[in-house]
Amino acid sequence: MLHEGIGTVERANVLHPDTRPRVLGKFIHIADTKFFVRGVTYGTFALGPDGNECHDPGIVESDFAQMAAHGVNAVRTYTVPPRWLLDAAERHGLRLMVGLPWEQHITFLDDRTRAAAIEERVRAGVRACAGHPAVLCYAIGNEMPATIARWYGHRRIERFLERLYRAAKAEDPDSLVTYVNYPTTEYLDLPFLDFICFNVYLEDRAKLEAYLARLHVLAGDRPLVLAEIGLDSRRNGLEEQAHTLDWQVRSVYAAGCAGAFVFAWTDEWYRGGREIEDWDFGLTDRQRRPKPALSTVRAAFTEVPFRADTLWPRISVVVCSYNGARTIRETCEGLARLAYPDYEVIVVDDGSTDQTAAIAQAYDVRVISTTNNGLSSARNTGMAAADGEIVAYLDDDAVPDPHWLQYLAATFMTTDYVGVGGPNIAPPRDGMLADCVDNAPGNPIHVLLSDSEAEHIPGCNMAFRKTALEAIGGFDPQLRVAGDDVDICWRLQERGWKLGYSPTAMVWHHRRDRVRTYWRQQQGYGKAEAILERKWPTKYNTAGHIPWSGRIYGKGVARAFSLRSGRIYHGTWNSAPFQSLYEPAGHGLWALVLMPEWYLVIATFALLVSLGIFWPVLRAPATLLFSIAVGVLLAQAVRGGARAMFSSPPRSRLALLGWRGVVTLLHLLQPLARLSGRLRHNLTPWRRRTRHGPISPRPRTVSIWSEQWREASDWLRDVEAASTNVYRGGAYDRWDLEVHGGLLASVRLLLAIEEHGGGKQLVRMRVWPRIAPFAVAIFAVLAILALEAGRERLWAIAAFLGLLAALHGTRMLYEAAVATGDTVRSFERLASTEA
Repeated sequence: MLHEGIGTVERANVLHPDTRPRVLGKFIHIADTKFFVRGVTYGTFALGPDGNECHDPGIVESDFAQMAAHGVNAVRTYTVPPRWLLDAAERHGLRLMVGLPWEQHITFLDDRTRAAAIEERVRAGVRACAGHPAVLCYAIGNEMPATIARWYGHRRIERFLERLYRAAKAEDPDSLVTYVNYPTTEYLDLPFLDFICFNVYLEDRAKLEAYLARLHVLAGDRPLVLAEIGLDSRRNGLEEQAHTLDWQVRSVYAAGCAGAFVFAWTDEWYRGGREIEDWDFGLTDRQRRPKPALSTVRAAFTEVPFRADTLWPRISVVVCSYNGARTIRETCEGLARLAYPDYEVIVVDDGSTDQTAAIAQAYDVRVISTTNNGLSSARNTGMAAADGEIVAYLDDDAVPDPHWLQYLAATFMTTDYVGVGGPNIAPPRDGMLADCVDNAPGNPIHVLLSDSEAEHIPGCNMAFRKTALEAIGGFDPQLRVAGDDVDICWRLQERGWKLGYSPTAMVWHHRRDRVRTYWRQQQGYGKAEAILERKWPTKYNTAGHIPWSGRIYGKGVARAFSLRSGRIYHGTWNSAPFQSLYEPAGHGLWALVLMPEWYLVIATFALLVSLGIFWPVLRAPATLLFSIAVGVLLAQAVRGGARAMFSSPPRSRLALLGWRGVVTLLHLLQPLARLSGRLRHNLTPWRRRTRHGPISPRPRTVSIWSEQWREASDWLRDVEAASTNVYRGGAYDRWDLEVHGGLLASVRLLLAIEEHGGGKQLVRMRVWPRIAPFAVAIFAVLAILALEAGRERLWAIAAFLGLLAALHGTRMLYEAAVATGDTVRSFERLASTEA
């Protein structure tokens, strides 16, 4: 079960002395309330006689009282505050982000003693505040200069920051720890942090909102907090500062951020040994007199995360369930807590044999009971009954965040997307195995074309404009268990429509908590892939997989090894204001290792090893190939286990190692389960994928006489549309299209047009077969081994290897023949339409 009260909206600006702030999904929670950080920065100030920058308790008390009166609930300090200041914050209901300063502006890693001293200072700072109820979190650094990060390289900096994170956690284990980053070092990968913080100063609303979408992608399933936003009133004027802060604050929360700190509370600012007098970022001046921006920020803080006067569209939430009695009560309770003014809930009971319908009827929902017709049919039933202009789908083992519908609706209201999805996050404390499954491949994922546009959104958390669903006839009923979300996305995009992604329209989605159910789930996904491949053959490559155009995001998504690591865009002389990490996509052999069919490669090498028992010459090379194939698979699995991040990790290192071992095992089991489902439903690498029969695989030229002039690109598009499994040539290729007959062979096509005046054309197409180099190499190796075995009079082995070579050669010719037939006959059909 989810933690009681998870996702409850914050009700009052009060401290909970018996509980510590914690991260739950994309937000920070305190006790049973969602805590939106509504903060201001405080300092730095000149040091007093006692060595503290905040040395006048009277001023601090006055400042804190004024902050609380204006809706502020959090304060960011850049140095470790004295205990009395923490007590003052507690009295006024304020939480502190405690800065832990150190000399990050110099080459601090050149001296081991300096690095150790930095760690000890971090530990001392945390010890001084540990356990205090006013502590929101600790910041182990702030805006490391880009030149220093580049000097050491990102991996060395990441390791040191993780060292500081572990040190802070050791001193205060239940605390939240973050690092405040900046766009010039955006590329730092810090997955160990409890939440992500950035300082962002953008004075254009569209650019800020676009960058927030980018930062959410970097944050993943963790909260995003802006540690500094603001505008200088000295250069821009008081009214412009107020206007800018109004849309900055509102944009931050509407984009799904867990909070923000306005820089700064006061114009009083001391830095580098002197008072800074040429910048005025404060909400109050140096005498603590309010500026117009203070009332603006107060008004924005009171309407978190959206304006109170927003006119929201009506939404119908559809929950489809088959024997979901174990979890649907929790789903209905979560739906009852939604902070949305205009929605209905429809539960479609798809022929359940348990108490699903009876449990749902106890809540304020409409229950529709049907015979068991499958998931897509149930989705269509819910759509037909819906009276909302937006239809949102939620699984019966998922619980929505209270603001789920608001974030979905806001995306629909500000874009032309016909569908919007959001993250699905595993709830905490579901047990060890569920936590491990959450880190394994095969969970619902989203695919993004950009920071906000999606290529695919998962079915457990998706919403659509009802008119768009009706226009394409709803979901495909043949997809009874899975694959319906992929199909509906493709069909909508086929119409030229776009899908969006809202990073904080989140739901809590239970993972499988038993290996057997996880195995069955992955087998079901393999079956769904087979059905989708038959319906959408052009969407799949020759290996039977979807070559997504966008990037796949998910906690357990495996990444292929690459000979080239990611590249950081620094700009000339490190001048780029936004520096991102660009990672190469996995291609070729590296991508093949991630496919379920890699087990078939291992099985082939295992067969050769078994032959080596009877033929010593074969034993060593076969064993080497088998070892490499298995070793790469194991390395990928161990890599996945090592990268696992658990929501409720065990405290002992030995137990943590055991959990990582389970994740490693799941990385090995998941592709095997999918392979089982794919093979049982004929999604094999050797399946026939062309529409026409084979013809002789020889080079040939065919022609079309056309009475109507057309561009060469138009002819090629027609051939491309009429064929299956087609790839376009690149800018440097001397061929236009390549039609694959399978994994082993293809044909290439070159088009030429003779212009005969009066708009008449003679269109010529040259076609020639091409055998994949690796296929030729396999044939050669098998043939040579068969001959060598025959020379040594090992007739049984020679016959077996010769048979394999013959079958392989026949398959190469057959695939070349069917590719030739598909291409030539597609062109002939075009000729018949021109006649």
